[in-house]
Amino acid sequence: MSTAERFEYQAVIDDIVALNWQLLSSQDMMAAAWAYHYFSIQFREGLALARSLYPDDDKLRQLEQEECDTDNLSPWPGVARPGERMNHDEYMRRTLDLAPLDPVLALRCEAVGQAYLAMTRGLDASARAASIASYEDGGLERVFTAILRHESWDTDLLASFEHFLVEHVRFDSDPEQGHGALSRHIAIDDRILPLWQGFKTLLIDCVPLLARDETATRFHGQSGVFDIIAHGAGRLDPDAAVAEAIGHLAACDAAVCHP
Repeated sequence: MSTAERFEYQAVIDDIVALNWQLLSSQDMMAAAWAYHYFSIQFREGLALARSLYPDDDKLRQLEQEECDTDNLSPWPGVARPGERMNHDEYMRRTLDLAPLDPVLALRCEAVGQAYLAMTRGLDASARAASIASYEDGGLERVFTAILRHESWDTDLLASFEHFLVEHVRFDSDPEQGHGALSRHIAIDDRILPLWQGFKTLLIDCVPLLARDETATRFHGQSGVFDIIAHGAGRLDPDAAVAEAIGHLAACDAAVCHP
C-alpha cells in the first residue's frame, strides 16, 4: 500500500482510538474485554482464511505460529501454565473466567458478540484474509495503545487483559521483525471497511460509554437489543434472551447495511 494512499477504514481506526477509554469503570473495561474476545475469534478465522488462500506464504505461516498454538503469552496466573500453548482467542476466553461480569451486561455482550460473528462470517473470504494486514501492520497496535490509556487494571481479568494488550503492542511494533512485517505484503483496500466498522460497533454496543457523544451505531439497534436482553433476563432463560436479541440485531443489520 502506498504511504500516500488513504482508505476509509483508516478513519474508523481513528474513531476507535478516539473513544473514551480513559473514562471506563472496571466493569466497563471488563465488558470491553468480552467484546475483544469475539474480535479475537474473528481474527483467528481471518488468519485461517489467509493461510488457505496463500498456503505457500512463509510469512503468513510464521504469523500463524505466533498467533495460534503458541506459548508467547504464557505463563499467566489462572490462564496459562508455563510453556502452555494455546490460540490467542483461547487466552482471552480463559481471561473472561477470571472475574464475573454483571449478568445482564454479560447477556448483552454475548448477544452483540454472536451477532458480530454472524456478520463477519458472511463477508467475502478474500476481504477477511486481507484485513489481517490492516490489523497487524499498525491498526491493532494503535487500538491497543488507546485501550491502555485506561488507568485501573484492578481485577484479575483486567490484569490478564492488560498483559495481552502490552504483549501484542510488543509483537506488532517492530517494523522489521514484528507481525506487521509478516503481513504487509498482502494488498488491502476498502473491501475491509465493513470489518473495521463491525469492530467499532462491537465495542460500542458492548460498552456504550465509549461513545457517549454518538447518537447511533451501525446496527442502529443498541437500545432495542439492550431492552430485549434486560426484559428477557426476567422472562426467558438466558439462551432464549440472547437468541431473541441476536434476531433483533440481525434485522437491524439487514435494514441498515443492506438497504
